[in-house]
This record gives sequence, C-alpha cells and structure tokens, in this order.
Amino acid sequence: LKPVIETNGAEPETTTLVIKRLSDNKVWISNVQRASNRYIPASTSKIPHTLIALETKQAEPETLFKWDGRERWVTSWNQNQTLTQAYKRSAAWVYQVITRRLGPDMMTLWLSRFEYGNYDIGSTNNVTKYWLEGPLEISALEQVDFLTKLSLQELPLSLSTYQKSRTIFKEQSNGYHTLYAKTGWVHDGKTTDIGWFVGWVETQDISETYVFALNMDMPNKGDQNKRRPIVMDGLKSIGAWPR
Repeated sequence: LKPVIETNGAEPETTTLVIKRLSDNKVWISNVQRASNRYIPASTSKIPHTLIALETKQAEPETLFKWDGRERWVTSWNQNQTLTQAYKRSAAWVYQVITRRLGPDMMTLWLSRFEYGNYDIGSTNNVTKYWLEGPLEISALEQVDFLTKLSLQELPLSLSTYQKSRTIFKEQSNGYHTLYAKTGWVHDGKTTDIGWFVGWVETQDISETYVFALNMDMPNKGDQNKRRPIVMDGLKSIGAWPR
C-alpha cells in the first residue's frame, strides 16, 4: 500500500492505510506503528452517532432537523437537514443537536458498547464537541475493528437500525461493488490537521467484504483531496474495487 500513498502525493511516514478482507481476515497495512496511534475521529464519528440516533429513536433517516439560522462555514449546512442529508453533507450541528438531547451518559454508554476507541467524551459540557476537539480518540486499527462488527451486524443493534443505516452510509455502487464510507477532518488551528477516510466495500452477493481506515497528516492546503484517491487506489491494488 505504500506505493499507492506515494503516488497520490502523501507522505508514508505520516499516513496509515489499513484494509482487512473479512473472508480470511487478511490485513494489508502501510505504517504499522501509526495504525495503532489514536487520533480524534472528527466526522468519521458520524457513523456511530448515526447508529445511536437510529437505535434510540432520536431520529429516522428522513427526520427533519430545523436550521437555527446561524451561518456556518459550509454553505450546505445552512438549511434544514434530514439525518441522511446531515450525514452526507457532514453537517456537524445536526449531530450536536442529537448528542445534546441524548446527553453525556447515554453517549458514553453507547460508545463503550461499541468499544469505539477510548470512548471518552470528557466533561458534561463537552457533549457537543468531544469528537471534534477530543478527548474522544480512535486508531485506524480500532476503526477497522468497529466497522468489521458493523458490517457483520455484530454490534448490539436492531435489524431495523442496520437496514436504515446502510442506506445512509452508502456512498456509491458500480452494480457489483458497494462502498459505505465517511471522511473526517480534524482541524483545531493549533496542531497539524488530520484527515480520515473509513468504511467498507461489499460485493453484490456479500461473498466478500473489505473494511478500511485511512488517517494522514494534512499540513498543506489541498491535502484533504488525497484521502479518497489513496483509499480507492489501495482497494484497486488488492482487487477490492475494479480498476
């Protein structure tokens, strides 16, 4: 996987990509040491947060969240959003509404049930930012473990939640392969930005599933555009996605 990272203009020393084939548990890793390091999940946490919202009946895929009128830096956020739209557009404020309503105890309970990283949300008043600023952290290997359980439906969730969440998480399909995924971007203005791209690929008959997690330092403008190509090229290189 290292050549794929280099070809896309990223630094192998500050990038890790983990891909796991579930049929035989074969794992490909670039930068083993970094794969174990925990980082703030940023918007990749919208995967567990969406599951929690669905399972607790806090929202359905088409539940409408009314915009509060506050202008935010992403134009597509500045309007009413369904849960599905909020996931696709990565509208942070919708998930802040959800975590505020559920409260810190409920969020800690569910993140611990998922064994999601260190499942640490910090103090009570941190309930709308723990996945953006910490202390919640997760490694690429832990992301793969979590997403493996999700794709195999081994998390403590109802069948209904699994079915609804798949329609939300689905990013693209070529007829035979389907990609379920989420990007993430850690930006605090103090330390180097961290980029994420995590998810899984299923074949049509679900005979094969590949789970993946990428995280990388993003010191330069435009580095965020390298996340998806690195992963897709990595999947292609092992036959998990057509060239």
